[in-house]
Amino acid sequence: MAVTGWFVLLVALGAVPVIALDGAVEAGSVFVAWMVVCALLALLDLALAASPRAVGLARSTADRVRLTESAAATLYVTNPGRRKLRGIIRDAWEPSAGARPARQTLDVPAGERRAVTTTLTPWRRGERRSAAVTIRALGPLRLAGRQASILVPGTITVLPEFASRKHLPSRLARLRELDGRTSVMVRGQGTEFDSLREYVRGDDVRSIDWRATARRGGEPGGAGAAGPAQTLMVRTWRPERDRRVIVIVDSGRTAAARIANETRLDTAFESTLLLSALADRAGDRVDVAIFDRRVRGRVQDSRGADLLAKLTETMAPIDPELLETDWSGVPALVRSMTAQRSLVVIATPLESPGSTRSLLAMLPQLTRTHLVLIAAVTDPELIAATRDRGDRPAVYRAAAAERALLDAERVAAAVTRLGGDVVSAAPLDLPPAVSDCYLAYKAAGRL
Repeated sequence: MAVTGWFVLLVALGAVPVIALDGAVEAGSVFVAWMVVCALLALLDLALAASPRAVGLARSTADRVRLTESAAATLYVTNPGRRKLRGIIRDAWEPSAGARPARQTLDVPAGERRAVTTTLTPWRRGERRSAAVTIRALGPLRLAGRQASILVPGTITVLPEFASRKHLPSRLARLRELDGRTSVMVRGQGTEFDSLREYVRGDDVRSIDWRATARRGGEPGGAGAAGPAQTLMVRTWRPERDRRVIVIVDSGRTAAARIANETRLDTAFESTLLLSALADRAGDRVDVAIFDRRVRGRVQDSRGADLLAKLTETMAPIDPELLETDWSGVPALVRSMTAQRSLVVIATPLESPGSTRSLLAMLPQLTRTHLVLIAAVTDPELIAATRDRGDRPAVYRAAAAERALLDAERVAAAVTRLGGDVVSAAPLDLPPAVSDCYLAYKAAGRL
């Protein structure tokens, strides 16, 4: 049994005659009689209310939704009884599912069905669940009602937001320039030969093809090999295709830290999605592994739209594990993916030398064979703390922040000495920064 605010108000009205009688003997009897009347009315209202346990419930929910986007979760409420079902219904989703409204009024005539829609706007990745639906069926007087919680399991998978996809068009335009599909031709050693064209001022003299120049001079209409107006021919290049890009995402303890209102793991996922989309459009093969002490998720041998779909589905349920990452297992993991020279991107924070000792010890095993890039998140608040020195506590915070940044720089210098590269940026800037490094490798012919 559940009572409503109307019942409380009705009981409170009994205080009016008590106050009016001002302590007379009859005041107590009047109040007791009033309470009996209220109880009888509540019992009558309860008897006339429909049974919530007899209600039929069916659920229709979208299978998946991207983080921060909205999806509809619909409950179909069927009233098989002979009494009208009126009251309140609550679909008990997890708080992180962002269900709105939390409670809704219910009015279902006998023998009919109504749809109750809840809007879900999740603010966490993973599988969000609803276990029970609570129905409070009120009587016609709305003084009391019957309440029951009915198990109607429901789930929705929340995929990564991929907010960094807004950077993809500009990076694809630069990729087309590298690929020779626009008027801008980029040349570099180690890239694949594309075509020949005439030399213009500003071209690298190392790109001159002397054999093609000699043949050009001997063609009809040419100036001749010894002619003073001989036309020089230069080679143009395009980025190599079908190269391998391997991304290792650290899902260990340090990935759980929240920076700029998102975990480091979420930032790593954003960087991985943007880089994967760009590399796939460039014709390269992308393999991704999420790793701490074991492989938490793995995507291999996927191309095109299937690649991003598999990546988002694999990433969605993974949360950081509160344990140290076993970096000694990464070389074997990379060897299981490919034996050829590849770009290996490791998404992990670079903090103190002590916490990255195992990472630095493992790194030479990769840099001997592969091109290695470490993608690390920096905390904007840490940089801001170094500038705030208004009082004594702020000075101590600034000194601690400076020391933390200095430690990160020392680790980055150690990675460089071991043959790797480092890119570090704030959470919003890291995904495009990683993609820019990839394009720089393609332009320089290193990949």
